[in-house]
Amino acid sequence: MTREVWQGSAENEAASAVFHLMQHLIDQYKVNRPVMPLVVAQAADADVGPETDDRVEQIVRQIHEANALRRVPVRLLDGDSSKAYEAALDMVRTLTEEPWETRKNSQYKPFSFPRSRLLGAIEQATATVISQPGGGSARGREERILEQLGQLRWRTGRPRSSDPWYSLRNSVRPETFAGAAFIAALTGVLGEISWLLTAVVAAASLLGLAVVRLLSNAAPPLLWLRRASRWFATTSSLAASSTGHPSDGWSRLSPSGSWRVIRARAAAVAERVADAHQDDHPGVEHARQFHLELRVQALLEDLLHNYRPHTLDWRRSKRTVPPVVFLPRATHDNGGILLINAINNVRSRRSEVDPLLLLASLPAAQIMRHTPPLPPEQPPANSAAGSAAARARYDRWVDTLSLGQSPVAAATLAWVLRLPLSTAKLTHEHAHAELVTCRVGRTWAWWLMSRTAVVFVLVGSLLGTFLWSVHWQNEYCHGPLTDRNTDAIWSGSGDDRECVGVATSPEVLFARGNDLGLNGVGKGITFERIERAIREENADIEPGENFVTAVYAGPLTARNGDESLTRKGLEELTGVYLLQHAMNKTVRGPVKLRVLTANGGQDMLRQMTAVKKIVEVAERDPSVVGVVGFGRNTQESETATDLLRTAGLALVDTTNSSSDLPLTHPNYFGLAATDEEQAYALGLVARQIADRLRKKKLTPHALVLSRALRNGDKDRYTAEQRDAGRKMLKKAGFDVGDDVTYKISGGAGLNGPVTSLCEQKPVPDALYFAGRVEDVPNLMKELSENTGCSGKPMTVFTGDDLTKGTFEDSTAIARNVTLYHSSLAPLDKGGNPGFYRDARRSLGALHPDKELKALPTGTPAHDDELFASGQTIMAYSATAALYNAAARGDTRRSAAETWATLHTVELNNMPTGTITFSREKASVSENMHGLNIIKVVRPGPEAVRTVLCGKPAGIPTALTAKDCKP
Repeated sequence: MTREVWQGSAENEAASAVFHLMQHLIDQYKVNRPVMPLVVAQAADADVGPETDDRVEQIVRQIHEANALRRVPVRLLDGDSSKAYEAALDMVRTLTEEPWETRKNSQYKPFSFPRSRLLGAIEQATATVISQPGGGSARGREERILEQLGQLRWRTGRPRSSDPWYSLRNSVRPETFAGAAFIAALTGVLGEISWLLTAVVAAASLLGLAVVRLLSNAAPPLLWLRRASRWFATTSSLAASSTGHPSDGWSRLSPSGSWRVIRARAAAVAERVADAHQDDHPGVEHARQFHLELRVQALLEDLLHNYRPHTLDWRRSKRTVPPVVFLPRATHDNGGILLINAINNVRSRRSEVDPLLLLASLPAAQIMRHTPPLPPEQPPANSAAGSAAARARYDRWVDTLSLGQSPVAAATLAWVLRLPLSTAKLTHEHAHAELVTCRVGRTWAWWLMSRTAVVFVLVGSLLGTFLWSVHWQNEYCHGPLTDRNTDAIWSGSGDDRECVGVATSPEVLFARGNDLGLNGVGKGITFERIERAIREENADIEPGENFVTAVYAGPLTARNGDESLTRKGLEELTGVYLLQHAMNKTVRGPVKLRVLTANGGQDMLRQMTAVKKIVEVAERDPSVVGVVGFGRNTQESETATDLLRTAGLALVDTTNSSSDLPLTHPNYFGLAATDEEQAYALGLVARQIADRLRKKKLTPHALVLSRALRNGDKDRYTAEQRDAGRKMLKKAGFDVGDDVTYKISGGAGLNGPVTSLCEQKPVPDALYFAGRVEDVPNLMKELSENTGCSGKPMTVFTGDDLTKGTFEDSTAIARNVTLYHSSLAPLDKGGNPGFYRDARRSLGALHPDKELKALPTGTPAHDDELFASGQTIMAYSATAALYNAAARGDTRRSAAETWATLHTVELNNMPTGTITFSREKASVSENMHGLNIIKVVRPGPEAVRTVLCGKPAGIPTALTAKDCKP
C-alpha cells in the first residue's frame, strides 16, 4: 500500500496542469521510460506583471516540494553569479559535486559522477597553474597543468572534513596503512624465521613500499581502464581538440597508447579552460561555450551511467524515477537559460536519450532562444598568405569544430518543451484541485541487492560457512573448508568419540599420539610409528608403478583413551607392515603393495561405518583388491561381510573364529580355527579328564560361565563360544549344569557368579569360560579367594586365544586351577625361520636405536613376546594370501580376479605352516587351520605354559586323544 507524503492545493488551473504533466513523466518512467524533456513554463502574455511571473515560479517550487519527500532524486538550482557563464557552470558543478536533496532517502545509493570529477580535476589543476606567477602565459602551461594533474592523481582534491570518519579514512591510506602493516608483519616474523630470511623479507617489503609510493605520487595504477578515462579518451566531442592522438589510440591492451591519448586530450581541455578564465582572450566566448557544454555532456553521461541496464547491482531495476532538476526562475543573467541551451545542444549533438528531467520557469519578458551565434575568431595578425593562410583556416576550423557540431543556428530548441500558460489559467482560482504525491516504493531488486541484503547475505554466508566448518570438523576427522576428507568420520561424543573409517588423507592418523609399544624386543616401537611406516611405504611407490591396495581393518582406537585396548590393532598392523615392507623393499616385485588403514573402533563396535567407507573408497579406487582384518566376531560381522561381498571385495580374516561366516559368505577367507574346531580339540582333553574322574567313582560335573549379552556390546563370539563349549562338555561326558553369566561394568563383575558356582554341591570339576582374555585375571582372582573353590582342583577351558595375555602376577593362574586354551597361531610348527630374521631387521629400522635387542642364547625367535600372541603372524599371513592372489604372475589383478584367485592360494613355509584355501573344507577334526592347545599351570611364583598338542596350518591330519594328553 502506497503512502502519501505530500498533499496540497492547486491555486490555479495552470498549476494543476503542470503538476499532473510532471507526475506523469516521473511515474511513467518505471513503465516505459519516456523521453525526458526540458520543460519550460512561462506566461503566454509578455506584458504581464511580476505577480504573474511569481505564480509561474511558485508552480515550480510547489512541484519541487511535492516530490522532495517521495524518493525522487531532485535538486533545486538558483543561479547567483554575476556572470551567466559562471552561474551556469556553478549549477552544473552543484549537480555533480554536492549531494542531491534525497541522498538519505532515495530508492538507491547516491549518484556517482566519475566523468565530472575527472573534468573537475583538470579545472582544479588549471586554476592552480593560472594562480601561480606567470601562469597566464601559454608558454609551458600545458606541461605544468599535466604535472599538477599528476600530483592530484587525476582526482579532484577534497577539502578537509570534520566528519568523524575522516580520521579513519586518512589512517588507512597506502602511505600510512602499508607502513604500519609492514612494521607489524616484520615484528611478527622476527620471532618465527631466521635473521637472513627476515632481512630478505624486510628488503622486499621496503622495495614494495617504494613502488607503492611511486605509483601513488604519479598517475594511479590502471588509470586508463577507469570508466571516466575511457569516456574521456573516446568521446567524439574531444576528437577535434586532439587530432594528434585520435580516439582509436585508446585500448585496454595498450596502456602507453591510451595514456598518450588521455594526456593529449587533457592538455587540450585544460587550454580551453584556461582561455575561458581570461576575459581579454580573443577566443574566450568559444572557450566558455566549449567548457560549459563539455561539463554538461559529462553530467548527462554520468546520469545515463547511473541508470544503465545490465549491471551487477541491478541499478536500473532499482531506480524507477528519473532525476529531476528545478529552476524556479531561469533568466539570461543567472545562467538558467544558458544551462538549458547547453543541455539542449549536447543532447542534439549526441542524439542519445538520458534520464534527466528539468522543469524551469521563465519570466514573461525573457525570450527563450538558442545560444546566439558566437563571433568569429580573428586570424592572427601575422598570418601568411597562400598555403599558410589555408592551413590557419583549417586550424581555426578544428578549434571550433566541437561547437560547430551543436545546432546553434537551428530555428527551434528540439529538447525544450515550452508550456505557455495563459493569464486566465494562472488566475482562475476557483478550481482548487487537491494535489497528492505518494512515496515511490523500493523495488524487489533493492531488497534483493541492497547493502543490507548484501550484508545479511555476507554475514549469513560467513556464519553458514563457520557453522558448516564446525559441522565438518565435528563430522569428519579432517574437515577443513577447502580440503575435507569424507572417508574418516567422528563417531560418538565426549569420551566415546572415535575417528572411524578409512585413512585416505595424510592428515588422518588413527594412532596419532598413541605411545603403546610392541612387546618383547620390539619395545620402543610405538603404534604411531608403525602407522607412519605404512604411510612411508605408500609414499615410496613411484607414479606409474604397478601396485595393488589392501585395506586393513581393525580396532585402532579406544573410546576412553586407554591405549592398552588397542594392542590387537597394533600387533595386527605390524604384521601387515612386515608383509608390505618385504614385498616392496626386500623382494622388490613388479607389483607393489599399498596399504590403507581402516578403523572399526574399540572392539570393532563401529565396524559398519568402517565397512561403508571401505566400499566408498573401493568404488572410486580400482586398485583396492580386498580387505584384511575384522578379527573380532560381533553381531554385525555377517552384515559387514555381506556388504563387502556386494561391493566385490574379498575378506581375508585374521582371528575371527566364527563357524558360520565361512559357510554362508563366499568372499570370506578365514585363517583362524573356528569355534567348533577349537572346541573339538579341547574336547580331546576334556574327555580324558572326565574319564579320570569316573575311574575314581566320581561323577564329572561342569558348567559354562559366559558374559551376559548387553546393549551396545554386539558380542556374537560369546554366544557361539558358549554353545560350542556346552556341546563339547556334554560330548566329553560331563554333567553340565545351568549356565552362569557375569556382567561387564568397568571390568568383569565375577564376584557374585563365582560365589554362586563355588557354593554348588558339588563344586564343578570343570568350567568352560566363554569370555575374553581381559576377563581372565578377575576370574583367577575370584577362584583363588573363594573358599568353596580355593581348595578344590578345577579345570578351566576357554575358547579365547589367551596367548594375548602375559600371565604375569596380575594375570596369574590360581594354584588349584589348570587352564587349557587354544592358540590360533601354532608358531612352533611353522616353517620359514628366515621370516623372524627379516622381521627383526625391518622393525629394527623403526626402533629409536635403529636395531632390536638380541634374544637370549637358545631362545626360539617365535617365543619372544614380540610374536608370542600370534596376532602379528596371523595378520602377516592374511596379507600375504591377499597379495599373492592380487599379484599372481607378477600381474596386477582386479578385486574380482583377486577374489577368484584366493581359492587357489597355497603359501608354503609360512610361520604357522601352509596358508591355503585351495582344498575343500575338511571335517571339524581334519580342519585346514593351524591350532595349538596350551596348558597353563602355576606351581611356583609364575605361570608355566606348555604346548599340549597342535597341528600346523594346511595339514588335514586330525588331532587325537593320544596327541593331547592332559
